[in-house]
Amino acid sequence: MAQGHTITIERSGEHVRVVHGGQVLAESDRPLVLRETGCPPRYYLPPNDVRLDLLTPSDTHTHCPFKGDASYWSLPDAPDLVWAYPDPKPDVAAIKDHLCFYEVEVV
Repeated sequence: MAQGHTITIERSGEHVRVVHGGQVLAESDRPLVLRETGCPPRYYLPPNDVRLDLLTPSDTHTHCPFKGDASYWSLPDAPDLVWAYPDPKPDVAAIKDHLCFYEVEVV
């Protein structure tokens, strides 16, 4: 980590739901919440709690110097809606293969 930059990951007892266009894409009672300096909290969901059958792999890949290389998935009307780190850096290994959406409902 760069000096002053921190990332923490913890299990959350919150219920997280992802809805797009009236369709539930994911629902989880076992998300990981990642808090990173300068970013909003992000909820990473186990793949078994995500409707992967509705998502299409994207050609988009990005690199984060703190987390590693991300892969993305899309819906027909929502490109790159969800991402995951298949091989994250050791400091954030807990998020491996968990999926993250930009917009989630936390209840």
